[in-house]
Amino acid sequence: MANIAETVLSRCRQENVHFLRLQFTDIDGIIKNVEVPESQFTKALEGQVMFDGSSIEGFTRIEESDMVLVPELGTFAVFPWETDHGKVGRLICDVVDPDGNPFAGCPRTLLKKQLGLAEDLGFRVMAGPEAEFFLFQVDDSGYPLTRTHDRGGYFDLSPVDRGEEARRDIAMVLESMGYEVEAAHHEVAPGQHEIDFRYADAVTTADNIVTFRFVVKKVALAHGLHATFMPKPLSDVAGSGMHMNMSLLSPEGENAFDDPDGRNGLSKTARGFIAGLLNHARALVAVTNPLVNSYKRLVPGYEAPVNVAWSEKNRSPLIRVPAKKGTETRCEVRVPDPSCNPYLALTVLLAAGLDGIRNGMDCGEPVNRNIFQMSMREKRRLKIFQLPSNLFEALNLLERDAVLREAMGEHIFSHFMFNKRREWDEYIRVIHNWEIDRYLDRY
Repeated sequence: MANIAETVLSRCRQENVHFLRLQFTDIDGIIKNVEVPESQFTKALEGQVMFDGSSIEGFTRIEESDMVLVPELGTFAVFPWETDHGKVGRLICDVVDPDGNPFAGCPRTLLKKQLGLAEDLGFRVMAGPEAEFFLFQVDDSGYPLTRTHDRGGYFDLSPVDRGEEARRDIAMVLESMGYEVEAAHHEVAPGQHEIDFRYADAVTTADNIVTFRFVVKKVALAHGLHATFMPKPLSDVAGSGMHMNMSLLSPEGENAFDDPDGRNGLSKTARGFIAGLLNHARALVAVTNPLVNSYKRLVPGYEAPVNVAWSEKNRSPLIRVPAKKGTETRCEVRVPDPSCNPYLALTVLLAAGLDGIRNGMDCGEPVNRNIFQMSMREKRRLKIFQLPSNLFEALNLLERDAVLREAMGEHIFSHFMFNKRREWDEYIRVIHNWEIDRYLDRY
């Protein structure tokens, strides 16, 4: 540990770093940080920096507010932007109580706990996200508009794709911070983009998603644009998803999902994992799709999954198993959106999958036809259920799911439910323009 700390301090000196951000996330997945000057670097690396947890959503009450930030030194990175005060470094932290025990409200610690349960079964969890976002114009005051900056479509190039330079700059910043960017392209909707980075273990992937969202917003701002990870900012085009590719590795590093002799080329482990995801899908979406707005993406007609099923050949079900097998065998969970807290999302996805493995579940046969074109009778015959149509329904299902509730822990579960029920209550009290336009003259 001392050697790693010295390496961090050495890099700070070499790269002109004079401030260090100690980064963590609240229960809603919003990035938070405590920034310390150079004189406090050693104290920060030793995990001695405290902050007021009562000021963070869903953390602690005011009478028990002291929290400690313990950085994971391997997450050290330097933001490439130089100011008059030099550069800023970044460390991702776990939150602990003053007595050194893990804090029950830390989402990152919660994911680590779930990974420990996977290790007890002999698995290492790998995940790779495909995060989409929109780039919008801003007004003269810098306030974001819902007017896109281009009219490009899937894989379009400039001059149609005016976000090309911003997207390229985002990729360059990420690579300078140690990301391996695999692809960057325009998505289906005007102003919509996707940047994919290499898969990693689940905690590293969650860390990367949080930093990715920050970098995208900062680079967009430098280009006079506003980046949003809101799932459905425009009603008449596709929304933004964050497909999560997941696989399990054996202790020897082999893909535990692959079995050339298994049904559909999948091992019993893979089939159980997929079955667990399907079994808990209607409840886990409350976490993977946590906004009122999330459910306006999950509607037919825009390539977003609304059906609880899996497939090998099409993208209408909730889970797709790509054709490429062997070391790349994985399941692509298509339901999450980029507004979710990635630590909590991966926690419930993993808890659901492991539940399927422990209980010997099987995912059955794939649905390789376009489910969007099936009748309700046909769906019922194939036992294809639909996802909740709104956040209220999803929260009720989550509340009744003992497996996911246990995985989230009582502290995070209760605060998450309180936040989200309050969000729903605020939403249903508001009179929206659609209602005025439709009803004011008619009734």
